[in-house]
Amino acid sequence: MTMDIAALRRDTPGCASVVHFNNAGASLPPAVVVDTVVEHLRREAATGGYEAQAEAAARLEAVYGSVARLIGAAPGEIALIENATRAWDMAFYSLRFGPGDRILTARAEYASNYIAFLQVARRTGAEIVPVPSDESGAVSLSELDRLLDERVKLIAITHVPTNGGLINPAEAIGRRARAAGVPFLLDACQSVGQMPVDVEAIGCDMLSATGRKYLRGPRGTGFLYVRRALLERLEPPFLDVHAARWTAPDRYEMRPDARRFENWESYVAGRLGLGAAVDYALRLGLPAIRDRVFALAERLRARLAELPGVTVRDVGAERCGIVTFTRAGEDAAAVKARLRAQAIHVSVSTAAGTLLDFEARGIPDLVRASVHYYNDESEVDRFIAALAAA
Repeated sequence: MTMDIAALRRDTPGCASVVHFNNAGASLPPAVVVDTVVEHLRREAATGGYEAQAEAAARLEAVYGSVARLIGAAPGEIALIENATRAWDMAFYSLRFGPGDRILTARAEYASNYIAFLQVARRTGAEIVPVPSDESGAVSLSELDRLLDERVKLIAITHVPTNGGLINPAEAIGRRARAAGVPFLLDACQSVGQMPVDVEAIGCDMLSATGRKYLRGPRGTGFLYVRRALLERLEPPFLDVHAARWTAPDRYEMRPDARRFENWESYVAGRLGLGAAVDYALRLGLPAIRDRVFALAERLRARLAELPGVTVRDVGAERCGIVTFTRAGEDAAAVKARLRAQAIHVSVSTAAGTLLDFEARGIPDLVRASVHYYNDESEVDRFIAALAAA
């Protein structure tokens, strides 16, 4: 599919005022997402929150089907949760670990996930084992093979780390997890929305994602996928009247579907906006989105590499829409502030996000410029000119 970039930019109000290269933080939403959220909030104001939700019941139910289509799942395997971290937590803390059990993860694993590993390890005596990286910077499959034994109770990997363009080999990891009978939890926070993600092809048992990043949905939205075969063996770390039914004074029954991981109160307008964002992405097509995003990112990397004092820091044999770099003599926060003064948006990655990776690479911080399909080549030129002007 050929994208009409001019039309997509017209459909993105923020493009008129900023160069937004912070899509790995939070994308600019298209008009339909904004309108969907605002219209529901107005309906809540006019008729009441419960009443507006009842009116929107069919549209809310349809969101599960849209998310399921997005990742190749069944609607009953989808839970709508307020963000990717909480979705990931609900899956991870449902698993049971004991002394000597091993959790295999990546060296570029995100801090929120690793902190959860540390907490569970402290409580249970489980062991965290980061899988070494290969020469490209991705999870080493040969090292994974070496470490994958009967002590391993979980493989938990971030598909696209927060601090660079690397894409970890999720499908190859999934094949190994299935062969070993080990659950595989994939943090797809940065990958869903910028590339095709198919849970059957990947072979993951659980997947967490957010609405605000490459899906272009509202903040405060996300989802969790749990494979039905595993779902029946998991009890979420907490339950409420939505996730379970109180059947007798001393008994309860959990929901039979993934909505056992949800709770009763939710951001209804945001869920509708998430559905609108997912449908928007599905209409454009994830292969077309991937091709556009990856090509624009490679253009940006090539232009950055031409600038004196600038070093592109992305690793990986395959790289996505996240572009990271350093500039000699100027720390990342200063670069961000200077660009922000010119209405150009980037973010900063530090060791606080991926400690093991930053320590191994000896880099104090990075500028992260993350492009999306609605960005255009003239914005890359403007970005390079602004960076070079100091």
